[in-house]
Amino acid sequence: MPENIEGDTPVPWTAFFPHPSATRTLVFLTPVARCQKHHVHVPRTLWHVRAHQWRKGMSQRILFLVTVTIVLALVACERKETGAPEAKTATAQPEAKPEATTVAAKPEAKPEAKPEAKKETKPEPTSAPATKKQDAEEEVLQSEMVFDPRKPPAGYMRCHRNHCHRVGGGVASYKQVMAEIGATKLVGVPKQGPMPPAPADVAAPPTDAEKTASGLASKVMSPGDGKTRPEPTSVVTVHYTGWTTDGEAFDSSVSRGRPATFPLNRVIPGWSEGVRLMSVGEERRFWIPEALAYAGRPGKPPGMLVFDVELINIR
Repeated sequence: MPENIEGDTPVPWTAFFPHPSATRTLVFLTPVARCQKHHVHVPRTLWHVRAHQWRKGMSQRILFLVTVTIVLALVACERKETGAPEAKTATAQPEAKPEATTVAAKPEAKPEAKPEAKKETKPEPTSAPATKKQDAEEEVLQSEMVFDPRKPPAGYMRCHRNHCHRVGGGVASYKQVMAEIGATKLVGVPKQGPMPPAPADVAAPPTDAEKTASGLASKVMSPGDGKTRPEPTSVVTVHYTGWTTDGEAFDSSVSRGRPATFPLNRVIPGWSEGVRLMSVGEERRFWIPEALAYAGRPGKPPGMLVFDVELINIR
């Protein structure tokens, strides 16, 4: 039992237990009171020491339990891993038995393979002519150059109707493009219907035709709404047919079965001037002098041209 600092009265054992009630009872003890006079707090110091020792012991016990559980868990994992290969070896033993059957089956497969080899060699003479035909067809396709307007060749950026637009300006008809690239066949173009017949006054404008200061002559074939007229930069949708003065048709959206759409500032001057005189729904015939048409451009119809135009829409 610990000795008291002053007097013979022993310190009770409750001072060593970490309980708040014990500290409250120690305050009324005579030794404590005598110690407090000299500013010596013996019971409080002993309680803190014992409490610290008790906490330290508990932490050590907890640490010991944690280490024991970790060791047990590792031992259990090792047992599971060592048991897995045993199961694999146990299952691997019955798998080795079918190998003997496959080895034994090899001599039985030899007589069966002989007639199969004979059957496979029979169709070889019949397949030889087929391959020769395919090779001949491929040679014909390679020797035949095809022009598809949907895929403009090099040097052209767009193909539509019956001509292609060159890179940097200018146009060329399908026949000219085919001659340049050496094509012998035209594909990807819908079949055209028959060209509309030439009118009776195709050779020259009649006396009742209207004439402008530029020399453009026109005649209204069917009136329109008389209200909506295109501007110089408008995009128009029209049906048209063009003839030379000898009655030969060279271009027609009617024969293609679909109208044409284009801006008025990108066509020949006679078209830009003449279509602006029309209203939506109107049909008019134009006699365009050569100066307002293609002006002798190579590959284009020469001389005065005659157009029947129907204005469908304006944008």
